Amino acid sequence: MSTVETPREVRAEAKYVRMSPRKARLVAEHIRGRSVPEARAVLAFTSREAAQVLQKVLQSAVSNAESNHGIAEERLYVKAAYADGGPVMKRWRARARGRVARIRKRTCHVTVLLAELPHDAPAVEPAAAPAAEEAPKPTRAPAKKKTAAASKKKTASKRPAKKKEKAS
Repeated sequence: MSTVETPREVRAEAKYVRMSPRKARLVAEHIRGRSVPEARAVLAFTSREAAQVLQKVLQSAVSNAESNHGIAEERLYVKAAYADGGPVMKRWRARARGRVARIRKRTCHVTVLLAELPHDAPAVEPAAAPAAEEAPKPTRAPAKKKTAAASKKKTASKRPAKKKEKAS
């Protein structure tokens, strides 16, 4: 029986982040499955506040991998990135006629799980380069130019016919 080497996994968490989990999940979707250098580039150019939080957690996970397991950053990819809901702080706001409105200040726990790329895979894979080389796009015939008469015919058929008035 042959032994299959499982790739090593490293994780980092940021707990009780003062942000709703839904907003953090939107950014976490962008980096899932990408290599670490590619994920860093995506987060650097994402203009959401959650991107900064995820960038810190990603950096922490990379540091954990390098110091604890000796894995280089180029050999890692984001296996999972998710944001779970944390405790919700409940506050009240006064409204008209003695009523109150509930304010929910949500928190989340952000987790990034990195895994080592298999040894037979290249260190950093280009995102869309292999797909472009394998299947070239089919070329289309250029569109025919429309003449003025053809365009007038189309517009004339769309308008309703005018009623004829009797001249007395």
